[in-house]
Amino acid sequence: MLIDTNYASDSTSYAYKGRNKDIPKFNAEGIAEKKEISVGQQKNHFDEKAFEAVGPNAPESVKKAWMDAAKEVGANGLGVKSNGMLGHLSTMMVQRVKNLYNGEADFTDILGNTVESAISATKQALYAIDNPLESNSQRSIDVQHLLVKERAFYNAFLEKLQFL
Repeated sequence: MLIDTNYASDSTSYAYKGRNKDIPKFNAEGIAEKKEISVGQQKNHFDEKAFEAVGPNAPESVKKAWMDAAKEVGANGLGVKSNGMLGHLSTMMVQRVKNLYNGEADFTDILGNTVESAISATKQALYAIDNPLESNSQRSIDVQHLLVKERAFYNAFLEKLQFL
């Protein structure tokens, strides 16, 4: 039995159609470099990116406290997972959006430039988690789980900040 597929087979290779310069090249070296980065290094990278998103003007001691808390809890204050994806809109991420909406020039600067301002911002984030505008029952189980981790992070971060 012969099945007619109604299309002609073109055996001319892509290279001979005059598009040689447009053929994407495979870069094996870039792949090898990516494999050398460990999961821990990737997580650390995403934790640093999360910190930079809310504390671009914060002192180095605040950054160290953030990184230590993220390592301890296994989560960071922006809800960025170890694969770099956003798990949910964290409390500090919501604060960034509020700042942007209100027209603040540096809307990303949630933690401020002192330890005291970082402590204040963290306490505000904990208050927002403990007193949500919507009921937790309206949130999915996954989001509720991420909120528990976010709260644990803020508690660990606050504890480390208070020792500075």
